[in-house]
Amino acid sequence: MSAEARAPHFVKSFERGLAVIRSFDAEHPARTLSEVAHTCDLTRAAARRLLLTLADLGYVHQDGRLFRLTPRVLELGYSYLSSYTLPQIAEPHLEQLVAQVRESSSLCVLDGDDIVYVARVPTRRIMTAAITVGTRFPAYVTSVGRVIIAHRPDEEIEVRLAQAELKPLTERTVTSPDALRAELRRVRRQGYAVVDQELEEGLRSVAAPVRDGGGEVVAAVNIAVHAGRNSVDSVRRDLLPPLLATVARIEADLRITNPGPVASPGSGTRRSSSSRRSPAPPA
Repeated sequence: MSAEARAPHFVKSFERGLAVIRSFDAEHPARTLSEVAHTCDLTRAAARRLLLTLADLGYVHQDGRLFRLTPRVLELGYSYLSSYTLPQIAEPHLEQLVAQVRESSSLCVLDGDDIVYVARVPTRRIMTAAITVGTRFPAYVTSVGRVIIAHRPDEEIEVRLAQAELKPLTERTVTSPDALRAELRRVRRQGYAVVDQELEEGLRSVAAPVRDGGGEVVAAVNIAVHAGRNSVDSVRRDLLPPLLATVARIEADLRITNPGPVASPGSGTRRSSSSRRSPAPPA
């Protein structure tokens, strides 16, 4: 959120504290005070106060010059997962799907410009980066992200395309807004998305949308495979049918458990004709 768009109630210090937590990741599990200050665009004094406050609260551990997150930060994510029924509903169906196709499958939701993994059943590691619940990737370059965004209202899609930083992650990554718009049109028409080695070389994935009881697309399920074992044609022929069947079972259980709208990160429970069975994004 830009500074101009922030409401009067916005607490800048709280935003900075969350930024400090997010500065730690798989590539930087430990950081010095200077590194945190630089990453979060803070003064050393401000970074020090925030780190020591987080340490007092038990979220950060200091070891000499290095700071690390503690397991207590998992409570923040667990609060979301424990109050959100969709991952619990989906997981047994993902397990059944993985047992059938012998490939990894995940349930993801859209959060801002990223997709976030909220349930996952792996079979073998096929990506350089380890994927766990909570892992984030840019939505535009993933099958789950595209299949969710494709079913958003047209005006939202245009805003996303105008603001997106389409960086090439591989030689195959779609970086043209016009090309991505055309791909989203195709995804909305066909009801699924296939991404071929755009996120990482050697990785192919197919995803289908998950709708809540009101017909809103709130998540997506994917199957990820190694490109050396599965062609794009075989992904569509062999993996798409069981994926669609799995999504149908998840949606059936979701309607029984929660017949109304399901709020997902970054979406709310807004209804519009274009977010359910709407025409393709504008050309």
